[in-house]
Amino acid sequence: MTKPPLFSGFDGLMNLSRREGVDIRPTLLRVLADLYVQTSTHSEEEARQFVELTSRLIDQVDDATRAAVRARLALYPATPAPILNHLGLKPSHPEPRKPLAREIHASSSAAQEPAATSREPHLRMTSNLSMQPADAAEISGLFFGAGSAERAVILHNLSETPLKPSPRVPASRAKRAIEALEMAAWIADLENFTLELSETLILPWKIATQVVNDPTGEPLACAAKALGMPGVVYQRVLLFLKPEIGSSVHMVYRLSRLYDTLQERSALIMLAAWRGSTLVVTRAKYRPTLYDDERGRARSAAAQTRTASQPASDAATPRAGSSQKAER
Repeated sequence: MTKPPLFSGFDGLMNLSRREGVDIRPTLLRVLADLYVQTSTHSEEEARQFVELTSRLIDQVDDATRAAVRARLALYPATPAPILNHLGLKPSHPEPRKPLAREIHASSSAAQEPAATSREPHLRMTSNLSMQPADAAEISGLFFGAGSAERAVILHNLSETPLKPSPRVPASRAKRAIEALEMAAWIADLENFTLELSETLILPWKIATQVVNDPTGEPLACAAKALGMPGVVYQRVLLFLKPEIGSSVHMVYRLSRLYDTLQERSALIMLAAWRGSTLVVTRAKYRPTLYDDERGRARSAAAQTRTASQPASDAATPRAGSSQKAER
């Protein structure tokens, strides 16, 4: 039994779009990206088909759609290299660089400086795509559900996305919070440490607890980087806050290396995702009131009133008969 194609019906939808005069290319590109990232691994045929179909649409859609798909594929570790290049993203596992001679290295770095300088305004211009609550919840869930290596890839790719990061914590507030966090870590006071982190980063208690209690430590590194905690202070927090981490030389070394390479922009984008993810739960608790809700309640209440009063009218009949007998 042959496996059905991953993107069946694509050409038919394109033909329908041309015939009906409706541009469905943005929707198709989003659907293609959503279908592809739902599976962790793909065959060579599926990857080739995805590259072929997606390449036909990337340059034909609006900027908002392209930015949303770019952000989605940047978080996915198995995005094909041609699509990464097409979208201007870095691969998750770049090839190791070969050593260069000093003169060549100096000249190449000097030649690359204007390109890097010209790229900064472009990043600032495109870094205004605010996350919707559903996207924030998806990014947060993807990060917490991933392993240590996958989390490092996600944080690496977040710096290349056009998503809007959270604003920095004011320096004076961050300084006081860092001192309080270091003192709480020194005496292994998890409760006060979590409370201070929640108040400073404006995180709900549930998210802050999940960040602090995570067994592998990457969320805490992300929160500390978003707060602007110095590296030496972060290392002391690792050593004293949780014995299961502080007693492991491998975990302290791994998380310290992650903290050194973690960019502040990635941490602030993840902070925005944590904040926005709570809006999905909040909105689900409260259903908006429609214009005819009160009318519908009035109808149901009236129907119940009439139904309940009907036995009372039946019970009144014997009393009427008894009064007639009394008159006779």
